[in-house]
Amino acid sequence: MRNMKKWLIIAGIAVVVVLLVFTTCTATVETGYTGIVTTFGKVEDVTLEAGLHFKSPFQRIIAMDNREQKTSFTTEAFSSDIQQVDITGSINYAINKSTAMNLFKEVGTDYFNKLVYPRMLEITKGVFSKYSAENLVANRQKLSEQIRDGLYDELKDYGINVISLSIENLDFTDAFTDAVEAKQVAAQKKLQAEIEQAQMTMETQQQAERKRINAEAEANVLKINADADAYATKVRSEAEAEANKMIAESLTENLIKFNEIKSWDGKLPTFMAGEGSSMVPVLQMGGAGGSESAAAE
Repeated sequence: MRNMKKWLIIAGIAVVVVLLVFTTCTATVETGYTGIVTTFGKVEDVTLEAGLHFKSPFQRIIAMDNREQKTSFTTEAFSSDIQQVDITGSINYAINKSTAMNLFKEVGTDYFNKLVYPRMLEITKGVFSKYSAENLVANRQKLSEQIRDGLYDELKDYGINVISLSIENLDFTDAFTDAVEAKQVAAQKKLQAEIEQAQMTMETQQQAERKRINAEAEANVLKINADADAYATKVRSEAEAEANKMIAESLTENLIKFNEIKSWDGKLPTFMAGEGSSMVPVLQMGGAGGSESAAAE
């Protein structure tokens, strides 16, 4: 009986020792985290992946989140023309698992508030100071890229990867906003006036062009008609000349006499020959070759 109790006590002590050894000599790193090993507070140059790991009782495992993280932020800055702007944005970042022990050694686990956030605000103010207030809104994407690039260069040696940075909203003072709106309204009115003026100019030019085209068309019609009349006159003249030529070539002395006889109306023309009291009526008939006379009784 005494031996059984003794063995039970020994077994219980063994179990307790095993449990103590297991709890003090093992550590679990959860998925999405990197394990940082310290021995008596000294950071070892190794990191632990997710899973169960053995360690000495004098070592401690500190978990650091190595997943991509997103943090929103708000701050204010001034433009190059000294206009205050309130900024709302967000940053996505992650730590390098292989160098996480160096980040822990130099900064600790609260690296965002101690390192990332102050550098981000400093770079943001510097980038915004290079732009006028009016250009800030139009270049929001460019601002985001410049801040991200500057922050990436600042943090890469610490093993922090700045994945993206987004400027989500810019809020200016009421006075500046009213001034911008007034300027935009004036610009829109000016643009509208320019459009209307251009429209009037275009319509005037179109009317002038139509008049020019109509005038040219009328002039062409007149020219065509004149050319047609001139051509018709020329054709008639040439036809008459040709006809006269043909007539002239066809005329003979007999044909002339025949035409004279043919055209006689049957009346004998008379005239007086002589002078004074000796004048007598004379009938003369003849052609080119001769004449006949008869004295009236």
